[in-house]
Amino acid sequence: MSPRIHGGTDALGAARWDFSSNANACGPCPLVLEQVHAADATHYPDPGYWHLREHLARLHEVDPGRILIAGSASEFIQRFTAWRFREGARRVWMPEHCYGDYAHAAQAWGLPRVSQPSAADMAWLCDPGSPLGQNESPAMASSLLDLPWMAVVLDAAYAPLRLVGEPALSADDRHRCWQMWSPNKALGMTGIRGAYVIAPLQADDAALRSLEALAPSWPVGAHAQAMLQAWTLDEVQDWVTDSRERLVQWKDRLVQLLEQRGWRVLPSVTPYLCARPPQPLDVGGLREASIKLRDATSFGLSGWWRLSAQPPDALAALEAALDRMPAKEVLS
Repeated sequence: MSPRIHGGTDALGAARWDFSSNANACGPCPLVLEQVHAADATHYPDPGYWHLREHLARLHEVDPGRILIAGSASEFIQRFTAWRFREGARRVWMPEHCYGDYAHAAQAWGLPRVSQPSAADMAWLCDPGSPLGQNESPAMASSLLDLPWMAVVLDAAYAPLRLVGEPALSADDRHRCWQMWSPNKALGMTGIRGAYVIAPLQADDAALRSLEALAPSWPVGAHAQAMLQAWTLDEVQDWVTDSRERLVQWKDRLVQLLEQRGWRVLPSVTPYLCARPPQPLDVGGLREASIKLRDATSFGLSGWWRLSAQPPDALAALEAALDRMPAKEVLS
């Protein structure tokens, strides 16, 4: 089983200048943080989360019966894979470069990853994706959704952080997928684990009951429930919208900083991107300076790094650290 590698906090703790996480660097959202602090942790949440489901359904203009509550996106990835295996799925398709938990869940259930969509029984899409921060392929999405036996999950974790352009999947296509939302990233509160899923329009009651049955009781606690409840507020949605304006500016400065030092920067529609330095990085030196980048090797991108837009003081720290690095052999 391949080890799971993530950005953010590691064995050394949280880096002061953390470019390795895709969380919204404008966060945490003040109103959501206030709601989380006010959460009643002395009682169990409603085990059916009926009030929460109604608010999430209203936000997305869907029937509350289509809403599933998940402990996190990663929890639902494991749960959905287990359900599909029980239903007879034996092969999985996913983008070439994508979140590692898709493959980890497949490995846990012995599902081989296939390169041809028509050979799979289930598939993962992410729009925008990670690590590249680029749009999903509309043609690939359509080809998957047109397969009558295919179960497709659309990971919408970074949809609220799209800085430019429109979603690759149409509204009709999105309603043909299992849409997985984890707003803690957009809110800059990744330490709170909680997510939800919108079932496809054509999903039958048996599928919903099975996925509910595979979940633990109370998949989210009071604090995650408060975060998800606050996510539905107009004021919070406005805060996310406003934060994107700052993220555009911070990202532009990050790209300029890297390109001025010879990095090759790939385009993205998100506050994060992948870039390749002109020479190997002194990772230890960066970490000693409390700076962390995300090595993209585990994504199949050896020599590349994923970086997220950060405030000016973080950019200044990164600039100073890069300029202190001794010259090494230039990468080809």
